[in-house]
Amino acid sequence: MAREYKISVAMAIYNGEKFIKEQLESIIKQLDKNDEVIISDDGSTDNTISIINSINDKRIKIIEGPHNGVKQNFANAIANCSGKYIFLSDQDDIWEPNKVDNILNMFNNSNATCIIHDCLVFDSESKNTISDSFYILRKSKSGIVKNIIKNSYIGCCMAFNSNIKNQILPIPNNIEMHDQWIGIISEKYGKSVFIKDKLIKYRRHDNNLSSMKHHSIFKMIKNRIVLIFEFVKR
Repeated sequence: MAREYKISVAMAIYNGEKFIKEQLESIIKQLDKNDEVIISDDGSTDNTISIINSINDKRIKIIEGPHNGVKQNFANAIANCSGKYIFLSDQDDIWEPNKVDNILNMFNNSNATCIIHDCLVFDSESKNTISDSFYILRKSKSGIVKNIIKNSYIGCCMAFNSNIKNQILPIPNNIEMHDQWIGIISEKYGKSVFIKDKLIKYRRHDNNLSSMKHHSIFKMIKNRIVLIFEFVKR
């Protein structure tokens, strides 16, 4: 039985041919016929687009990205979503089969505006588990001040109610991360809920390992000052 409302998956891509098929297949098998996957492509030059087209699913819609970095690529995808709930997705992870149902059950039985779940982190080449809990790695929990100081939010594990889309957008281009922004905006205008379910396999590989590293102290302080300034303005 189909749901009475639509959900959207917002995906930002760039040259994702290696893993995009496995990721999309793990997503679309969980969607109803009226749901959508909005893919903002920032100018892929490999076979990413042809691989997506070969899946031949009308729920998948490719739009041209703004060619202005990952934050604005995600913002573009989000802006074009029309579902009641918006799930964020990277191009290279694997969704667990119960992800959508678990998240929707949580939305339906809570007053959350944003839900973030845990995940297993694995190495793409060896398939070995790096960590069986992202939460433990990041000491994840809610709290605006906590998440400005040390971010717990990771976009591939997040979904939010579209009623806060107007507060989220536009995403400031001078902040460090779109997911941190979405999380603390949700806490300002609603409620973020962290659940312990591990609902994706989070893939680590050469092209994304840098995101696990820390910046210099100066850059970290600067990033937080900019984030606070933009957050207060919003």
